[in-house]
Amino acid sequence: MLLPLLLLLLPLCWAVEVKRPRGVSLTNHHFYDESKPFTCLDGSATIPFDQVNDDYCDCKDGSDEPGTAACPNGNFHCTNTGYKPLYIFSNRVNDGICDCCDGTDEYNSGIVCENTCKEKGRQERESLQQMAEVTREGFRLKKILIEDWKKAREEKQKKLTELQAGRKSLEDQVEALRTLKEEAEKPEKEAKEQHRRLWEEQQAAAKAQREWELAADAFRELDDDMDGVVSVAELQSHPELDTDGDGTLSEGEAQALLSGDAQTDPSSFYDRVWAAIRDKYRSEALPADLPAPPAPEVTEPKEELPSVPTHPTEEEEEEEEETEEEEEDEEQDSEVLGEQPEAAPSPLEPPQPASPSEEDKMPPYDEQTQAFIDAAQEVRSKFEEAERSLKDMEESIRNLEQEISFDFGPQGEFAYLYSQCYELTTNEYIYRLCPFKLVSQKPKLGGSPTNLGTWGSWAGPEHDRFSAMKYEQGTGCWQGPNRSTTVRLLCGKETVVTSTTEPSRCEYLMELTTPAACPEPPPEVPADSDHDEL
Repeated sequence: MLLPLLLLLLPLCWAVEVKRPRGVSLTNHHFYDESKPFTCLDGSATIPFDQVNDDYCDCKDGSDEPGTAACPNGNFHCTNTGYKPLYIFSNRVNDGICDCCDGTDEYNSGIVCENTCKEKGRQERESLQQMAEVTREGFRLKKILIEDWKKAREEKQKKLTELQAGRKSLEDQVEALRTLKEEAEKPEKEAKEQHRRLWEEQQAAAKAQREWELAADAFRELDDDMDGVVSVAELQSHPELDTDGDGTLSEGEAQALLSGDAQTDPSSFYDRVWAAIRDKYRSEALPADLPAPPAPEVTEPKEELPSVPTHPTEEEEEEEEETEEEEEDEEQDSEVLGEQPEAAPSPLEPPQPASPSEEDKMPPYDEQTQAFIDAAQEVRSKFEEAERSLKDMEESIRNLEQEISFDFGPQGEFAYLYSQCYELTTNEYIYRLCPFKLVSQKPKLGGSPTNLGTWGSWAGPEHDRFSAMKYEQGTGCWQGPNRSTTVRLLCGKETVVTSTTEPSRCEYLMELTTPAACPEPPPEVPADSDHDEL
């Protein structure tokens, strides 16, 4: 039988009722000796004993009227045999309400009070028995938890030692592979750069050839008399080349385009004239057999891309509008327009397809370059795999070091909570507690969780520090502090969140039952052989 239960049963064992005035407790009966005057318990006065319980208040502390309602500050003692003794205020004596379970407070009110002390005592003893059983079972589980943590800690320490020993080897491996990777990437980089350089040179040559062909076509169109030169008059036949915006190409303007000369041959036309008129020039007729080259590279970044060439007699008015729009777009884009494969085609080119042509795609690497790439990629893959393994190992080491050094209670009994989470569902919310990590709250009908605090510290009183946890710096309340939660740990056979309240704004109180919180119960008293206890 547990000690608290024995103390509860003591009233049942009193065989002799000690004589004392009504309303006086057994511990105070020696102050009330009817053979001599009574001295008030506060020492304020001494009166004849027959004035005790005479329904008149003589003592300032009311101690002369323990069994009446005469003194407003007096106290009446309920013996409550079979249950727990109780003090009530004297003004509740004979007030028509049964305050004592034995009914002794209503001795002169005309009210008959049923003595319920035995029934209450029985219920109390059953409750204490259940609590004692929970404590005994919880403590038994607690000892298992302690042993489990001892074993787990040893295993984790062993694993940590192995990881720490293997880290140096893995670090050396990563550095060796890093060196091999860098060595393999050098020839790979050089071979790829050489391949790209050759391809870009071929592209540049092809573009230059296409540009020359465009200039040659334009020269032939401008050379109306086919005398092998383009004159000022022949150039004036193309008013779209106007430079002052009056819609006509004057003789002076034409001569300026020819660099002051009266005429130009094909070579000079390409070198000095073509770049100045290229974006304005409109072909008189699109040759049927002209290939469709991509937009040639333009050396002057500020020039706009010309539109698709059409017959001047049909597109005269639209050309000016397109030219103005293209000039506005060009002011917003400082990149070299000739290098944009998706830009509008040049005047003598037919429309280009949206996807790049085969000529614009870099050809596959040659066999030697591909061999360099494959060799470098193989070493890269090995290096990346080793580097990932090292990072994973370092993370495992950090986690183990943190867990091993964590304060899980006097004997590590709370360690099993470290990787667990527990939930409590109410009418509105789902509360989630992940011990040593965080507390959160999520609307039951859906929505984002709210952080009610992250692990702070043990927060119990000095004599029982591990009876509460504090979680701090949660999501801030509107115009208020950051949310925080105190978790009270109660003895229980199972680990369950039993309640969550908000006693103050943004400050939550949660209760968690756990075997780890069960204290060691008092030793059981051996039962008599003649009868059973309860």
